[in-house]
Amino acid sequence: MTYLNSVNIDYFNPRKLIEIHGGKLPHWQQGTCPQFITFREHDSLPQTLLRAWREEKAIWLKRHPEPHTTPIRNQYHQRFTKRFEDHLDRGIGSCIMREAQHRNVLQDVLMHAHGDKVEHLAWVIMPNHVHLLCIPRLPLAELIKIWKGTSAHRISATKLWQANYRDTLIRNEAHFRRVVRYIRKNPQNLLKRDFTLWESSAVQQIQ
Repeated sequence: MTYLNSVNIDYFNPRKLIEIHGGKLPHWQQGTCPQFITFREHDSLPQTLLRAWREEKAIWLKRHPEPHTTPIRNQYHQRFTKRFEDHLDRGIGSCIMREAQHRNVLQDVLMHAHGDKVEHLAWVIMPNHVHLLCIPRLPLAELIKIWKGTSAHRISATKLWQANYRDTLIRNEAHFRRVVRYIRKNPQNLLKRDFTLWESSAVQQIQ
């Protein structure tokens, strides 16, 4: 455990129990270990691109079975995670969240559970996706269902969010700080009117 700016942080411990759920894209959760979560609008990535990306990733993972060393894990993130994020940042699709009124709805939904069902540390709402760093106090699937379902209902969008989401357990303080910086820098090429960034007091001093 690390005490970071008034918040207790329990980083990922490979020797402790890990709860795994989900099918094609398993989700890991370990108590109140912080999570870096990304979910996106349903049309934010072309299906042809997604199929090719998934096929390539499946082949790579078959050739590089877990547990991964740090160099192999870095190679994975450079080859797959970064490419995925780069495509999202191109702003493909309807980009409903570009509208401030829609971002305000999602912000209200996210913060309604803050301090109770989840401890938000930092998040950014981009035109077609969302990044969050948080400490979950419910199963992730329940939180995601609340955030997506309630926001879509209030915006009156029957098909707003893509069904799945990506999550990463935070391994250590260095990883934590990298994620904070990533969230902060993600919208750097956007106009201020096109995104909403929020940070808790626990992470505002991170440079």
